[in-house]
Amino acid sequence: MLVIFTVFRLILRFTNHMKLQNSKIRIRLIYALFVLIVIALGLLSRKTTLVPLIVGDALYAVMMFLIICFLFIRFSFRNIALISLSICYLIEFGQLYTALWMEQIRNTTPGALVLGRGFLWSDMAAYTAGTAICLFVFYKVRPLNALRFQD
Repeated sequence: MLVIFTVFRLILRFTNHMKLQNSKIRIRLIYALFVLIVIALGLLSRKTTLVPLIVGDALYAVMMFLIICFLFIRFSFRNIALISLSICYLIEFGQLYTALWMEQIRNTTPGALVLGRGFLWSDMAAYTAGTAICLFVFYKVRPLNALRFQD
């Protein structure tokens, strides 16, 4: 998590020097960069045995939180957390649905990454932890708290 936080701070410093006229564009650019970094870290977490699998699930929730932030920049972090956590839970509960066509989608790499392969209660705990970490970081870290669009 310390690596993620350090990278986020570097992105914020970089974008502060950019001369973007529209702050909506700047905020969305920051969120898009955050999403790409979290996706890369999530994929890397699955390639090594040194990182527990639960970390990848928590990063999935972080990614979902950032995507919702990107889409709805005027929403409060609390509402973003509720929406992103609901999406994560719905996807996880959707893994209980085992129709043949759904399993064929899950057997592809993109389908497995987006929809997962099997229901686990530990994934629910990881999603909750990842979302809680996002809430804590975005509310308590002043530069990230400033990533709210204000007219």
